[in-house]
Amino acid sequence: MTHNYIVIYNIVMARAATTTDAFNAVAEPRRREILDLLVGGERPVGDMVGQLGMSQPLVSKHLRVLREVGAVEVRGEGRRRLYRLNAEALRPIHDWVSGYERFWSGRFGRLDAVLEDLKQREGSGEDEGGGDGGGSQEG
Repeated sequence: MTHNYIVIYNIVMARAATTTDAFNAVAEPRRREILDLLVGGERPVGDMVGQLGMSQPLVSKHLRVLREVGAVEVRGEGRRRLYRLNAEALRPIHDWVSGYERFWSGRFGRLDAVLEDLKQREGSGEDEGGGDGGGSQEG
């Protein structure tokens, strides 16, 4: 019996973390789609529903989670509620990912060197006249 209570407790705790942690909030692909839309500026829910092809209740549910972590802000304009991105709330994600930038930069730097070497070989004609790569075809 104790095991069942632990499982239920863990499920509840995982859901609660989604609403307090930017990492968990953006783990849901639909929420990332909403954030991508809001990069372009403020939007009402109806506009997002049309753009995303989701139901209004589903968009509202995801907006609520994003609001709770501070990634989205809302303001009223008459009867409409306009949502906008608060990118500052995503800074913890940026800060964490930027720790890997040195790794990616090194990899891309090596790739650039390989590509440059291949371009120079192509330009100098090193692959002409020998091996299996160049030469005439008989048929």
